[in-house]
Amino acid sequence: MRNLPDPVAVGTLLRHVLELLDGDVAKVYEEQGLTEYRPRFSPVVRALLAEGQLAVRELAAAVGVTHSAASQTAAQMARAGLVTHSPDPQDARRRLIRLTPKARALLPQIQAEWDATVAAMAELDTELSMPLAELLTEVAEAVGRRPFRQRIAAAHRP
Repeated sequence: MRNLPDPVAVGTLLRHVLELLDGDVAKVYEEQGLTEYRPRFSPVVRALLAEGQLAVRELAAAVGVTHSAASQTAAQMARAGLVTHSPDPQDARRRLIRLTPKARALLPQIQAEWDATVAAMAELDTELSMPLAELLTEVAEAVGRRPFRQRIAAAHRP
């Protein structure tokens, strides 16, 4: 058995689990010849497929990440030739992100790997006491109702 982080160090444990999952997904992409493709690109690809083009703020909302994270991911994708950034004709301050022909050509391969990843996650979920996505959604909702910062502050009070 691998050495696991201290279960009380929840942040470290979450990062460790994410590294295990994302690391293996990245290896699969690499083995399939998608050397520039990262697991974090898939939600962006799916959002852009659904919407056609999005500004960074809209992309962040669609994917469920911060504006900064969406901007960084879009920049990585642009360097890989998977998206373009262009000025919004209605508001020059905004940049619209859209998939490139290169990304569209890779869609069948990306979709096949996405489907396999979803199936693998479903199989992993059978080994858990509850589906991982369900648990993480519960955590996000609970922290949304009462931020962790407030919980820490309450723990400091006698």
